[in-house]
Amino acid sequence: MKLSRRQLAGTILATAAGTAIAQTPPTNPADELKAARDRLKAVGDTLAKLTVPIETEPALQFKA
Repeated sequence: MKLSRRQLAGTILATAAGTAIAQTPPTNPADELKAARDRLKAVGDTLAKLTVPIETEPALQFKA
């Protein structure tokens, strides 16, 4: 079966949308806030473990 890039992207997006709809969000705003804070903490912890060498970071020039 041959798929073009557009067809493949459409299939992936449709699958992702289907799983997003299938998940039930928390009904309590406090639970939703706690879940968002937990996700933010997990992402922050993951980023804190990474080291970026100076050579990798782009040079920035701010012009007025």
